[in-house]
Amino acid sequence: MTTATDEVTALTAPNRTVDVDGRTLAYRTFGTGPNLVLCIRLRGTMDSWDPLFLDKLAEHFTVTVFDYSGLGYSTGQPSYGKTDMAKDVNDLVDALDLGRVIIGGWSLGGFAAMVFTALHPEKVSHLLAIGTMPPGLMVKPSEDLFFPTAMKPQYSVDDEYILFFEPNSARSRALGDASLARIAERTHVTDLATPAEVFNDSLIASTDPSTPFPDPDGAYTRFFATTDIPVLALSGDHDLVFPVENWYALNDTWPTLFVATWPECGHGPQHQYPEMSANLIASFVTHTPAP
Repeated sequence: MTTATDEVTALTAPNRTVDVDGRTLAYRTFGTGPNLVLCIRLRGTMDSWDPLFLDKLAEHFTVTVFDYSGLGYSTGQPSYGKTDMAKDVNDLVDALDLGRVIIGGWSLGGFAAMVFTALHPEKVSHLLAIGTMPPGLMVKPSEDLFFPTAMKPQYSVDDEYILFFEPNSARSRALGDASLARIAERTHVTDLATPAEVFNDSLIASTDPSTPFPDPDGAYTRFFATTDIPVLALSGDHDLVFPVENWYALNDTWPTLFVATWPECGHGPQHQYPEMSANLIASFVTHTPAP
């Protein structure tokens, strides 16, 4: 019989691996309910998620987090190319026989989630776009402060405020401190820094310098303008890299798009408000029927 003390949580879930297509993908799974797969941000690993956010999601879903090929605990050729990351998702979903999933992604991980959805819509019931941007041109560009901070070899607490919270808000900084403390609670974390050339390449990979998520032939834009898969965009009101205004511009274009904005909040809304974010996601999935 399983007791509360035996329950697997985001902090205690073991690392697992699956061998697929010549590399090993590392992942963790916990919770009960429909399958929810989450794609991590630039320079992130499975250990970069706020465990409270994950545990609250796990009250409603079977949550799977993973490391991209060649990054974190996974092996293979590392790449932040959108289709490469989406292939990791697809291979993991198939290897674990997850069936139709709720796919979510934070920041650059949102690109992976959206591309996976567009390439394999039959495998997706709902899409969660967290602190990210849609394909195509930006209505409001990134702010200059973000990228020099994101490229630093190591992040200070002040850098974390700039990257993921609202540095000008005492409330946001305090909630950021709480999130960083929760993330630091996981034991036996190995230093798995992303090679500098990998994330540098990700910044110059775009053929269109006006957007981080190019859509030169409009295929992704057309897909989301016609899909019946429910989409939830969850953003902070002051995201330095992917401003929420880029989502507002699509309110009358994407027929299944829901946009939620947290106030005094930056690039990591689910870390600043983990419980409210998880509850919103659960309600969204419950009340928007899958196609």
